[in-house]
Amino acid sequence: MAEAKEEDVHLGANKFTERQPIGTAAQTDDKDYKEPPPAPLFEPGELTSWSFYRAGIAEFIATFLFLYISILTVMGVNRAPNKCASVGIQGIAWAFGGMIFALVYCTAGISGGHINPAVTFGLFLARKLSLTRAVFYIVMQCLGAICGAGVVKGFMVGPYQRLKGGANMVNHGYTKGDALGAEIIGTFVLVYTVFSATDAKRNARDSHVPILAPLPIGFAVFLVHLATIPITGTGINPARSLGAAIIYNKDQAWDDHWIFWVGPFIGAGLAAIYHVIVIRAIPFKNRD
Repeated sequence: MAEAKEEDVHLGANKFTERQPIGTAAQTDDKDYKEPPPAPLFEPGELTSWSFYRAGIAEFIATFLFLYISILTVMGVNRAPNKCASVGIQGIAWAFGGMIFALVYCTAGISGGHINPAVTFGLFLARKLSLTRAVFYIVMQCLGAICGAGVVKGFMVGPYQRLKGGANMVNHGYTKGDALGAEIIGTFVLVYTVFSATDAKRNARDSHVPILAPLPIGFAVFLVHLATIPITGTGINPARSLGAAIIYNKDQAWDDHWIFWVGPFIGAGLAAIYHVIVIRAIPFKNRD
């Protein structure tokens, strides 16, 4: 009976859940806390479970809505005669961060609310979900991003191309190394925040943490955008960068596109290593 009540509060999907609980499932006595087992690399049963596909659909819809709102905001700012006549860089940062806050809140109990291949990759490296689920999520996230950017272009075909479609590029005055570094550090901040906000042991100790989890994640996205919009337009999400690049589809969107995959994946990997080895010291606990 208790298991059934906790079914929808896990990161991941009901029967085949990720190994990182969120919500009431994590609210146990800290001294009785036991490290959850790592997710298997491949879990065949997932492929026959509706909850697995439901989680993928949730990732698709969330990333679709994320791109739709955020790219539409970028278009509005770029279309204005000057920054004072629009919401400006701060408004763009709020659009990205606010949407992540809302969408993580809406989808955390269904798919975990990743909405970002880098987040999925980091959680996979930390063995919080299977390879099967990770690949499925990334595919659905990319498809959702392409559709979201496509709808924005449908609203404003001429301006969309003229204003570069919100595609990520290395801005004038910065090198590729600058852009790569900004993407690595920015994604590290985001994924580190995700790990901290959804940490099972911390949730077990502080019952308010899982309720507030979407807030620091969204706020991290907001702050990273404030810092790195002048450098790359801020990627830190390969699906966001891919969706905008495919729909815009000009050479300048593809010239440095690799940065917006390599940077976020390196940043996510470093955050996963830092969380598992330094913060949680899981390898050392297992040795004991």
